[in-house]
Amino acid sequence: MALNLRQKQTSCIVRMLNLNHPPNPVGGTVVNTSNSEEEVYKILILDALCRDILSPLIHVKDLRKHGVTLYFLIDKDRQMIPDVPAVYFVRPTPSNIQRIISDASHALYQSFHLNFSSSLPRPILEDLASGTLQSDSIHRISKIYDQYLEFITLEDNMFSLAQRATYVQLNDPSAGDREIEEIIEKIVGGLFCVLATLAVVPVIRCARGGPAEMVASALDLRLRDHLISKNNLFSEGGNLGSSFQRPILCIFDRNFELSVGIQHDWSYRPLVHDVLGLKLNRVSVREEKGAVKSYELDDSDPFWSANGSSPFPKVAEEIEAQLSKYKQDVDEVNRRTGGKDVSEFDGQDLIGNTKHLMSAVNSLPELTERKKVIDKHTNIATVLLGEIKERALDSYYNVENDMLTRGSIDRTALLGALKGKGTKVDKLRLAIICLLSAEVLPQSELEAVEAVLRESEVDTCAFQYVKKIKSLNVSLANSANSASKSNIVDWAEKLYGQSISAVTAGMKNLLSGGRQLALTRTVEALMEGRPNPEVDSYLVFDPRAPKSSSGAGSNHLKGPFKEAIVFMIGGGNYVEYGGLQELAQRQQPAKHVIYGTTEVLTGVEFVDQLTLLGQKMGLGSSNVVAASQ
Repeated sequence: MALNLRQKQTSCIVRMLNLNHPPNPVGGTVVNTSNSEEEVYKILILDALCRDILSPLIHVKDLRKHGVTLYFLIDKDRQMIPDVPAVYFVRPTPSNIQRIISDASHALYQSFHLNFSSSLPRPILEDLASGTLQSDSIHRISKIYDQYLEFITLEDNMFSLAQRATYVQLNDPSAGDREIEEIIEKIVGGLFCVLATLAVVPVIRCARGGPAEMVASALDLRLRDHLISKNNLFSEGGNLGSSFQRPILCIFDRNFELSVGIQHDWSYRPLVHDVLGLKLNRVSVREEKGAVKSYELDDSDPFWSANGSSPFPKVAEEIEAQLSKYKQDVDEVNRRTGGKDVSEFDGQDLIGNTKHLMSAVNSLPELTERKKVIDKHTNIATVLLGEIKERALDSYYNVENDMLTRGSIDRTALLGALKGKGTKVDKLRLAIICLLSAEVLPQSELEAVEAVLRESEVDTCAFQYVKKIKSLNVSLANSANSASKSNIVDWAEKLYGQSISAVTAGMKNLLSGGRQLALTRTVEALMEGRPNPEVDSYLVFDPRAPKSSSGAGSNHLKGPFKEAIVFMIGGGNYVEYGGLQELAQRQQPAKHVIYGTTEVLTGVEFVDQLTLLGQKMGLGSSNVVAASQ
């Protein structure tokens, strides 16, 4: 597919590591001016974010293939290593610039190849120039590049901007307009990097109001400004960008479907992330003997790629099946090489026996690698199973799934799960899903749930925050029948003491309609590009079209779209990613969907942000423990 984000970002990084020359097929070489190849050894200097950008793409052991002998974090003390060039890959921040100036003035390295993760602002460039001039070290600065790589690609079709606590920042009742604008600009900068790496200018769609429209509008302006510049990053020609060749970029706000960030899930990839804390494609598990083992989980692992979206019981069955097949193959190798009667190995069959032996020898590396993968997933599944039993996670998933599917509550099952096993946060997550699953919840039900939470000494700030948001949405929905949009906005701001960007788009979007995620259903409708009541009101921004034609209206649609980029503001997760990949695969012919988010959050991490917002609004019980004693 054209939009392989992982492949394109990796290619950009490999080129950067080769001093921004096209890499030679033999790693670690660049082509010099005399057209002869020479080995170039380099030092790599990173900041924390850029280290995280590299981590899922190029393993430490593979850096040597590109001539990188050592790598360091920029904020650590480093020794002088003369006669060796240094490749810097850092964010364009004042602190990083000052460190580069210091390194150059102390002649730590022979030459400095500076690569910035996003566009280098002119004031910071001027600081770099003046600082190196004053220290008489400007001659050490070999090249400066804007790489537009400030995002983390976790899978072929999944990325994160690694912008923390965006949901809290955008929904904070005390946030001012300037603070909101800065956050929006940061998100736009990250999305611009993604589009520049893919070299595509998409048609942008989003719902009216809130952070999604703010990001879409600002991104549209930035792309327009860039497209009229001489040094255009986008190779896609304006006259070649026909409707089906360009992707659609669908931008959403986390409040569009709050439940997905909170619910428990039963698929392998979301379980590993939510329960074991998968981070940057690595997970650490404590084995039976007490040792902690760290594993890579990425596209180099065939089992992970094939079974990441499968329900956990099927994964356990697949591990058993692969182990059984492995044992059969080992037995077959043993039979061919050492299990025959001696009389069978006569001189006449020497060639045949030699072939068997060579075949066995050649199959050993593959068998060894298969065993490693099987052992890895056996260990991970064993730890997961322990957590599932300890916390009754299957019960939480079943109760939540039932509530979200039916839109009603089984009081007995709900209270039984809340009073049973599980952590305090498990109980809190279930209680919030209960709030979100039914449009109207009887007061007696609410009181019963809150009573159980108090008995379990659960901090209810997050629960109270969602209850408040839901109440406000009902009020907004009711008022919509008798008031104009602007009047509702004014009323909400007066009542809530915050901008409309912190108010969810409406009760319909807050609830999950059926087990197909609302996000998946909406993206499918947007990609079809046909009139649809669910998305007809969505705004359209086309940075390549005349400005007067952008904005609302379905007459500007250019569907159907074969490729989509879906971006979630305020935190995403592997549940949504899995749903979108299933959508892409079931289309005929198969389509291509990339999923991105400001940050990838576990259910616990997202509930922590809801709790913080509840505290900021003075909600919840600060005397939970005292009340229960």
